[in-house]
Amino acid sequence: MSSADHQRSETSSVAVQKSFAARDKPGTLYLVATPIGNLEDMTFRAIRTLKEVDLIAAEDTRQSRKLLTHFEISNRLVSYHEHNKEASGPELLRLLSEGNSIALISDAGLPAISDPGADLAAEAAALGIPVVPIPGANAALSALIISALPTDRFLFAGFPPRDRKGMDRFLDGIGSEPGTVILYEAPHRLKKTIEAIAARWGHRRMAIVRELTKRYEEVVRGTAEACARHLEEVPPLGECVLLLEGTASAGSAWGSETGTAASEPGSWWSALSLAEHVDKYEAESGNRKEAMRLAARDRGLSRRDVYQALLKQE
Repeated sequence: MSSADHQRSETSSVAVQKSFAARDKPGTLYLVATPIGNLEDMTFRAIRTLKEVDLIAAEDTRQSRKLLTHFEISNRLVSYHEHNKEASGPELLRLLSEGNSIALISDAGLPAISDPGADLAAEAAALGIPVVPIPGANAALSALIISALPTDRFLFAGFPPRDRKGMDRFLDGIGSEPGTVILYEAPHRLKKTIEAIAARWGHRRMAIVRELTKRYEEVVRGTAEACARHLEEVPPLGECVLLLEGTASAGSAWGSETGTAASEPGSWWSALSLAEHVDKYEAESGNRKEAMRLAARDRGLSRRDVYQALLKQE
């Protein structure tokens, strides 16, 4: 077989996993959800799985030991996290290949979501090792369903970058997303992130959800501008999930099921065409690229979208 034929054979084949088929080897990697706050959210299946596996790999063994002790789970516990995955990952894969069953847990919620467990799961799957989910609590989806924002389409975008340029590129990328955008953010960075969002899309609806399933669970709903003002008066505490409405519903009132991607109400540029919008910024700054960036920011578009639209009008 030629190299080209071999390549075509590889790209045309699929790998089929039968999660519960009888087999001698390899072992199984279980991705086990753990509570995000309330211990009562631990499922019976998760407890049983953690008791039955040969090994439990945890992001933070000290935190996980408290959970395991609470449910009287005494299995061997090892560390697997972002800073040791290059060393511990191959060893876990070796044990799986030898027929051992391993449960992977994160500090809270579903492992492999904004989590180094995604690497281990992908590598195990590539080796033909079954990867089985044990569903349970998840902060992103729990926040989405109580946000009062549309749930029929959404994008989970994880943690925004910390640096200014990275944040700008990140916001450029999500600006034209039709569905609700879900973000994670640390409390000490929350105010800065919401201010950056409000500077671009001040009239878009947002929700800040914090301390999910815990005693001080709270949802703050309002426009991005209103949420930014709220944080000036009430400093954020606890782990937070941010939700930003997408372009498909921008301009809708709270509780409305439909919306349009039209200009946000009260925008100074709402009566301008895209070309006029860019021209005005260019007249002020003298920089065409900067003008397109600013117009894209205002309209919730990517710079590429603006560039392509202007090319079609020429």
